[in-house]
Amino acid sequence: MSNLNVSFEFFPPKTDKMNESLWRSFNKLTPLRPRFVSVTYGAGGTTRSRTHDTVARMIKKGAAPVAAHLTCVAATKNEVDDVLRNYWKSGVRHIVALRGDPPGGAGEPFTPHPGGYENAAALAAGAKKIGDFEITVGCYPEKHPDSPSEAADIEMLKRKIDAGATRAITQFFYDNQAFLRYRDRLDAAGVKIPVAPGIMPVTNFNGLRRMADICGATIPGRLVKLFENLDDDPSTRKLIAATVAAQQCLELADEGVEDFHFYTLNRDELTYALCLMLGVRPDLSLQDAGEGAA
Repeated sequence: MSNLNVSFEFFPPKTDKMNESLWRSFNKLTPLRPRFVSVTYGAGGTTRSRTHDTVARMIKKGAAPVAAHLTCVAATKNEVDDVLRNYWKSGVRHIVALRGDPPGGAGEPFTPHPGGYENAAALAAGAKKIGDFEITVGCYPEKHPDSPSEAADIEMLKRKIDAGATRAITQFFYDNQAFLRYRDRLDAAGVKIPVAPGIMPVTNFNGLRRMADICGATIPGRLVKLFENLDDDPSTRKLIAATVAAQQCLELADEGVEDFHFYTLNRDELTYALCLMLGVRPDLSLQDAGEGAA
């Protein structure tokens, strides 16, 4: 398992406390030599400046390759292109191109912005016209909620690849069999790019269930039972969450998965432990260099 590739996702902080958590996690995780780290982009571009500032600072630190998320929600093509040009000027060479959630939030009907990019495939193609960006896109083992069928969903992924995507990250999932079936369908459809499972450890089970309902992600019954009656027992919840995440990652590695993408939620402890369990070891010289203040 020592040949695995990992990547880490962060979000731009809103408060001083969240800022401290972000940079502490960044400094702890980057010595694991991730393939890249990424920074999310809020719905409708609500975190545009904070995403840009966070990405620029990460690039300046030089601890890992950095990817900037970008969506095509609530913005014209010209506005999105301006963001892309600013990213390029800041040294960004890797974009995570996503359609994004509707302005009303996930679960609301999506309508392309007038004069905007209509989907992630169009956004990826537009980014390639601005600069020779590396493009990562999203994919959905249990089908995107807006896709009429699994076949249509895979066809959309192929359109993203045709537009320049060379890597995909899945929506979070907790049923490994769903991912493995999806991997088989992609192989049958001729999709050859690396597809990294998106790993999101359970931190708030009730919140996760709401998110899963919106995203169409299945929460297995065994998971529901594990977290039953633990609302007032955070220490036990944390231990179970760690065990569940470790089991999921190790099972996927046993099935030949070589790329893992971790939704860190700007926390480092569990992601760091999971990487160690997968055989990913830190470069201690980088760890020593990164222990200082953010």
